[in-house]
Amino acid sequence: MLSVERIADQIIAREGGYVDDPDDPGGATKYGVTIGTLQRLGRDLDGDGRVTLADLRRLGRADAREIFLRDYYRRPGIDRLPEVLRPPVFDMYVNAGANAVKILQALLNDMGQRLAVDGLIGPQTIAAADLAYRIAPGHLADAYGIARRNWYYALADARPASRKYVRRRDGGKGGWIRRAEAFISPRYRLSEAEHARRVAAWG
Repeated sequence: MLSVERIADQIIAREGGYVDDPDDPGGATKYGVTIGTLQRLGRDLDGDGRVTLADLRRLGRADAREIFLRDYYRRPGIDRLPEVLRPPVFDMYVNAGANAVKILQALLNDMGQRLAVDGLIGPQTIAAADLAYRIAPGHLADAYGIARRNWYYALADARPASRKYVRRRDGGKGGWIRRAEAFISPRYRLSEAEHARRVAAWG
C-alpha cells in the first residue's frame, strides 16, 4: 500500500499546474488546490494582505501537499477509514470535496447500512465502512471506484459543461473517468465501446 504522502504526490501530478477553466465550477486551481480553498485557509503567499489568483500562481508543490494531507485527508477523517478506501476517497476528496464521502455513504447504504448521506466521516460511517470491509475486503475499493465513475457520468448527464471532463473530443474516456478507473481493478474498467454507449445520448 502506498504511503499517504506518495498518494498526495500522485494527486498533485494528476492535477497539474495552474488552470483557470471557466467550465470548472471550482474556479481556478493549481495542483488541485482551488482559489476558494486558498482563500478559506488565508494563504497570503505574496504578503500583500489579500488572497488572490496571484497567490494561487505562487503555490508550490510542497504547499499543495501540506494542504492536502492536513485539510483533505486528516481533517475530514479519511485516515480513519479502512486502508483500502483511503487512496480513492482521498483522491476524490481533492477532486470533489465532501461528495467523496457522500458517494461512500450512499454505497454503504446500498450494501445494507443506514447512514445519513451528509459528507461527514463520523463514528457511524467509520463503523459501516469497517463492516463492509470485513464482509467484502477484496471488493470494497472496486465498488467505491465504480460508484465514483457512475457519479461522474451522472454529473455530466445533468451538466453539459462538465462533459468534456468525461468524454474526450475523440469520444474516448475523459480525465475524470480515467482518474476513477485508476483505482479500479482492470476487470471492472469499461471498454472504450462500453464508454461510448454510456455517453451516446449526449450526441
